[in-house]
Amino acid sequence: MDTTTPKQNTPTGGATPTSTRPDTRGGYRGNPNNKREGGDRKPRTFFEKPKPEFDQKMVSIRRVTRVVAGGRRMTFAVALAIGDKKGSIGLGTGKAGDTSLAIAKALRQAKKNMFRIKTTKEMSIPHQVSSKFSSSKLTMMPNRGKGLVAGSTVRDILILGGLKNVTAKLHSGSKNKLNNARVAYKTLYQLKAIASLPKVAPFIAESEEEVKVEAKEKVIIEEVK
Repeated sequence: MDTTTPKQNTPTGGATPTSTRPDTRGGYRGNPNNKREGGDRKPRTFFEKPKPEFDQKMVSIRRVTRVVAGGRRMTFAVALAIGDKKGSIGLGTGKAGDTSLAIAKALRQAKKNMFRIKTTKEMSIPHQVSSKFSSSKLTMMPNRGKGLVAGSTVRDILILGGLKNVTAKLHSGSKNKLNNARVAYKTLYQLKAIASLPKVAPFIAESEEEVKVEAKEKVIIEEVK
């Protein structure tokens, strides 16, 4: 009786059988390139987002609640500052029930209120200016090579305008970011270029009208005396 193990049946020529069963690694056994049959996949295309026309900075965002007969109605108030870092800045506000809609309104208003600043060759302001809005008082002056010395939202607006070598000092203890941004806008509006847009921001127009009324009252008082 032969106790040796039987020989396995092998095909003629000594070639090993190939299998088309899919491999767990993603390819096919017996395929030298380890690729799926049916052609290569197309590479993915990535679409780049278009760059915005102006640089933006969110000054403030608040949730405003109003009590009506049916209950409470909540809206969002957004203040947005824009600039091209070449001497142009704008400031706008928007209010809506959704944040994205409020930002869109603020951006639209900021573009309408945009103007160009008259700057020097070194992108600094030509002389000292100061103004007041509500309880915020601001003074801006050029400095010689000291860089941008400012804080709060005033610094953000100066950066958006591309200004350099400017010192800005807030002479009030107001922490209202919107009022600080408005006083910075009003101060720089005194340095507007001639070729800028003729339309003035609403809060600037109101303050100018108040100044004119005060001047007329002074003239009347002097005439009476």
